[in-house]
Amino acid sequence: MERQPGIASEIPASSVANGSPIVNPIPVGYVPTPTENYRAHRKSAQLLVEPGMPKLKPLPLPIPTRPLFMGARVLIWKQDPSVAEIGTRKAFLPGLVLEGPRDARVTHGTPGIPPVSPNAFGDFVQTPGTDQFDAVHTFAVVRETLTMYQRALAIGNSAAPLPWQWNTSSNSDALQVFPHGLPDTMNAFYSRNQKCVRFGDFVPTNSNARLYTCRSLDIVAHETGHAILDGLKPNWLLANSPPQTGGLHESFGDLTAIFLALSQLDQVEAVITQTKANLHDKTFLSDLAEQFGLALGRPNGLRNADNDLKLSQAGTEVHAISQVFTGAIYDILADIFSFERKPGVRDDALTLHQVAEYLRSLLLRALIAAPASAATYADVANQMLNIANADGKPQAYRNFIRNRFTVREVVVSPTPLTEDMAENLKLEAAVQDQPDAVQDRRTCCGTMNHAEYFGMADLFNDELEALMHSLKHERRKQA
Repeated sequence: MERQPGIASEIPASSVANGSPIVNPIPVGYVPTPTENYRAHRKSAQLLVEPGMPKLKPLPLPIPTRPLFMGARVLIWKQDPSVAEIGTRKAFLPGLVLEGPRDARVTHGTPGIPPVSPNAFGDFVQTPGTDQFDAVHTFAVVRETLTMYQRALAIGNSAAPLPWQWNTSSNSDALQVFPHGLPDTMNAFYSRNQKCVRFGDFVPTNSNARLYTCRSLDIVAHETGHAILDGLKPNWLLANSPPQTGGLHESFGDLTAIFLALSQLDQVEAVITQTKANLHDKTFLSDLAEQFGLALGRPNGLRNADNDLKLSQAGTEVHAISQVFTGAIYDILADIFSFERKPGVRDDALTLHQVAEYLRSLLLRALIAAPASAATYADVANQMLNIANADGKPQAYRNFIRNRFTVREVVVSPTPLTEDMAENLKLEAAVQDQPDAVQDRRTCCGTMNHAEYFGMADLFNDELEALMHSLKHERRKQA
């Protein structure tokens, strides 16, 4: 038999000789085509078979060392337990969160509350009203606050780590969070010596239900604000500073609560809806710690950011002074939002979110640039003007800042407020602290009233040193 070209194999001669049937030769490179019946069979079979491991394409080096989707979901009070419109909602914490909960910078530490473990998905979703929920909620708000300010100073794709006051090149201790850290106490505080924030709980006189200050986003953010500013300006928290310096600390705590709310789009949307985009309308945003305020018989929370207080009306009481600065910043927020608002082009919630993001960064950078000791409201206002100008913001931004601080008697404007402010002009202070003025902290939060910021530890040590000196003297006499 002649071999035909293109045949993959020959038919053996013995097969022909034995009378075996001749099969069709198979061409080289031949690929069989499945029938329609076979295709239908394969498709139905695939529906009953678990998919195998996908074949991954090799990643280019270097391989990322951090998981791309690392993070934990938490359930928290997004505002205050008394603000029913917001209630509890889930939030996402990007980053590694371990049992506790804890991470590299913040850790839960209340004795009596066992460490909270994540669920199978790595999330911390607990039932409201339980100790475990309080631990997760408080940790999450502290963590969100720190992240918010680190983002405000971020350069490019790199966040700027903000140190706690005790952090050094050899000390990276985390801030401890004690949700139930002050039983039967109507207060909360930050302590640099204890490296912690503690939150009280108590039973109001007009209720049988215990009130936990740790459940208020406003209160937790406020105390965390003290801790963050103390890491940046350690001298500002001392009681021997001028009253306005103390006012900056208390105001920063209140503004931290406002900025944290405005960093979350669901809260921004609620503010826009509640006020119809008028920030001077009644809103939970300007009322701080509503549940605590109601327990004390106050209609608008502990403080109201949307106020008209002036420095001449505040005296040396730190909470009153703080509301002057807080009110000025809140007015500037409303002014810039109104200026940037274009509802026909962009959603109001997005505009407010972006305006708050810029103002938060502007204020934080101005505080950092202010003097390390005895800083005044005028110092911070002038830094805000300089930075806004360097950022290339519209002239209107500088006018808003000048006008609001002038009306509040913080600075004096050499030109009418209806005219544009000149560049590189430093505004003089208006109402100033007297040289011998002493801060009145009696109605402040626990942080401002903590003994460690009054130099009492020095008095304690002085007495011990006097005792030791006396004992040495007696021993010498006996010898």
